[in-house]
Amino acid sequence: MKVTALLVIKCTTLGSSADTKVLANVSDVSQFGYFQRASAKEFILFIARTIASRTPVGQRQSVEENEYVVYCYNRNGLCGLAFTDKHYPMRSAFSVVNKVLDEYQQKFGNTWQNAQSDNNEAWPYLTEALTKFQDPTEADKLLKIQRDLDETKVILHKTVDSVLARGEKLDSLVEKSTDLSMASQVSLSLSLSLSLSPMHMKLC
Repeated sequence: MKVTALLVIKCTTLGSSADTKVLANVSDVSQFGYFQRASAKEFILFIARTIASRTPVGQRQSVEENEYVVYCYNRNGLCGLAFTDKHYPMRSAFSVVNKVLDEYQQKFGNTWQNAQSDNNEAWPYLTEALTKFQDPTEADKLLKIQRDLDETKVILHKTVDSVLARGEKLDSLVEKSTDLSMASQVSLSLSLSLSLSPMHMKLC
């Protein structure tokens, strides 16, 4: 079981990736080849923005892409996301997301509402959380009110495409993305044409 990335994103405009602001993020891409790690991080940011911007306020979503699952919760415009493998329990993953959002708001309050650009500064807590919550039993201890999860419907999606609005195409979002370098755009476009997920690519 593995948690690959954790992110906190400001998302106040539903359906617009361009309006999202990455407030904090950390990832472990050591499973990828050295020369592919930069592209892997770009893919994570791209997919995170896409899913966050399509998660309505108050909603939780679980988006499955091949061997990866992205868990997202939009708490009044502040989104928490966790990228895990399929073996990581959903309850634990959303517990991690809740904890990250709690810690972020405790640390920074509502300052995130004024964010006008991405924040590239490291947040030590998030780095520690990525390491700590590789063990899902640690995340399970965070469930203070199980009823909260039980009463909030989790929308399950099999692919990133299923999150998109009618008429939207993932490849068109790739062309507009500022997260992806030209090399990553070419690589992602190729993977889409082969009906493969960018997160599913075996990079070595």
